[in-house]
Amino acid sequence: MSGQLTQRIDDLAAEFAELEPRERLELLLEFSEKLPPLPPEFAEQRDQQLGRVQECQTPVYLWTDLVDGRVRIVADVAPEAPTVKGFVSILVELFSGVSPDEVLTAPGDLVQRFGLVDALGMVRMRGLQAIAHHIRRKVAAQMST
Repeated sequence: MSGQLTQRIDDLAAEFAELEPRERLELLLEFSEKLPPLPPEFAEQRDQQLGRVQECQTPVYLWTDLVDGRVRIVADVAPEAPTVKGFVSILVELFSGVSPDEVLTAPGDLVQRFGLVDALGMVRMRGLQAIAHHIRRKVAAQMST
């Protein structure tokens, strides 16, 4: 994992660590507002259930591709799930623009690093982990094509 991505993850983890569980949720809600809107060219795919992360109970849609050797992530999350949307926004912010290798070697325990287990519970934690693993699988598949 590159030093830059490591530093970004560490900085964000430190920011979350300074907060009480309720404040962590508030920060997650702030991140939910930062998720870029779904580009129109992806709306039809979403409407056809393409790109859906099946392992997550919340409707989460993710598309990844490589642009000039860098990862690009487009995502859409149901508005009634702002905590999930916040975590997806964090993943998009962390992993967009980095190399595929950086995504694949990033820590798999981001939910725990950000102290979200206490704030969200185990069931939601599993769903959030599934989203991160989904991104890794998609990036790995694109590297092999």
